[in-house]
Amino acid sequence: MEPSPIADLKFETALAELEAIVAGMEGGRLELEDSIDAYKRGMALMQHCQAQLTAAEEQIRIIENGQSRSVDRNTLEAQ
Repeated sequence: MEPSPIADLKFETALAELEAIVAGMEGGRLELEDSIDAYKRGMALMQHCQAQLTAAEEQIRIIENGQSRSVDRNTLEAQ
């Protein structure tokens, strides 16, 4: 089965696939050619995820009217 086109993947789906690729490569379960293909797909997934995060950050900046606020991670984790 062919993998889904990366451009069509939601962030969470792309990240889960990237994590699975990394686990497979770290586990040494892939042949050399499969490792190369997995690395290429993983890089594309990483770029896709980064682009989605960048777009989300821009939306947040727009929503906050350009005002940057400091975020306390401890407060977020407690919620």
